Amino acid sequence: MTCTRGRVTRNECVTKSTAATPPVTRREILAWAMYDFANSGYTTVVLTAIFNAYFVAVVAADTGAKGTATLLWTLATAIANVFVLASAPVLGAIADHGAHKKRFLAFTTVGCVLFTAALGWVGPGDVMLGMLLIMFSYFMFASGENFIAAFLTEIATEKNIGRISGYGWSLGYVGGVFVLGLCLAYIQWAQAHGAGAAQYVPVTMWITAALFGIAALPTFLWLRERAVPRAAASKARYVSAGFARVRHTLVHARHYRDLFRFLVTLAVYYCGVNTVVVLAAVYATEEMSFGMSENIVLILVVNITAAVGAFGFGVVQDRLGSVRTLAVTLVVWIAALVLAYFTESRAGFWVVANLVGLALGSCQSAGRALVGQFSPRERTAEFFGLWGLFGKLAAVVGPLTYGVVGYVSHGNHRLALLATSAYFVLGLLLLLTVDERRGRAAALAAP
Repeated sequence: MTCTRGRVTRNECVTKSTAATPPVTRREILAWAMYDFANSGYTTVVLTAIFNAYFVAVVAADTGAKGTATLLWTLATAIANVFVLASAPVLGAIADHGAHKKRFLAFTTVGCVLFTAALGWVGPGDVMLGMLLIMFSYFMFASGENFIAAFLTEIATEKNIGRISGYGWSLGYVGGVFVLGLCLAYIQWAQAHGAGAAQYVPVTMWITAALFGIAALPTFLWLRERAVPRAAASKARYVSAGFARVRHTLVHARHYRDLFRFLVTLAVYYCGVNTVVVLAAVYATEEMSFGMSENIVLILVVNITAAVGAFGFGVVQDRLGSVRTLAVTLVVWIAALVLAYFTESRAGFWVVANLVGLALGSCQSAGRALVGQFSPRERTAEFFGLWGLFGKLAAVVGPLTYGVVGYVSHGNHRLALLATSAYFVLGLLLLLTVDERRGRAAALAAP
């Protein structure tokens, strides 16, 4: 049953449309959060700590002038994100129309697991193969991230959405620590037996893929699809309906002006977030002379800090408000990157890394919860598709900015990092234009 007539609150809408559906249980919330636990191994091992540094230092080491390998890495992630941002809103609208979020999530999960495992066959000189597999695996990962986020408003209320989002994100960082810890143990064993990066990095890809698939099982066993299909239709009609829903949303964008203001804000500060995520290990390797094991330990510690930040700020967010909480995290980001520019010592870099971790977990969790608060209940997958679109647009622009600045400056990573901090400053200024109360009211009054 839909809520399209009269003045109906979100809670009333939930009651009417889910009357025949069992209430949300703790097990179901855990099942939802376990997907964050599962997919964080991919971001931590492939994008942040191991494969990115391996690609730059080993796979693409002989591609040309200094900075070329970093540029190729950022180019691969940028292309993948172009495909995500082009498809995310339409796929979300199709999932909403047919109540297929869980089915789409299963497809993207299997795809990411398989392509991540295939990264194990990328060796020195396999630049094109490595770039293609990164593009395919990242597309599947990022699309799945949008679908799992769209379940948030089905299992949370306005009073606890920040806490539940933070719970999922913090559990995700725990998953990242767990997978990365296993990879570190294997790498140290392999190094003790004389293996090089070309021998042990592929095994870490297989570890990551296997744990992703296993840890995601509770999500598919226990998480319910509470959405109701709009009408029985052919696959072609689902696609046309998906495009029609996106077109309708864009035409009526003025009704959701705070949502769109926030999505623009998110796109700006996410340029900085995505840059740090995919290039942190590269910066540590090239600028601070960290080795593979040191990088992994660094990312392990950062993930723990990020888990604390996501959980702690998630609780604060429900009391302080999402916009205010997010503003605090952006200030922490700015302070961390400016400090990084002036830091020469390893001890100072560890301080920077933990500030980044604290801000990373909290700003991602707060942003996801705010999109949920601004989204009409029956269009969550579509609106989280828009969240994915703006986020992936940032994932194209941010890392490419870093790569281009580094290339033009002949490998000056400090200058590239300083340029990244500008995104957080501009994001903070734009955030001040977002009215949280008005955005929530617009979602409740959505036609």
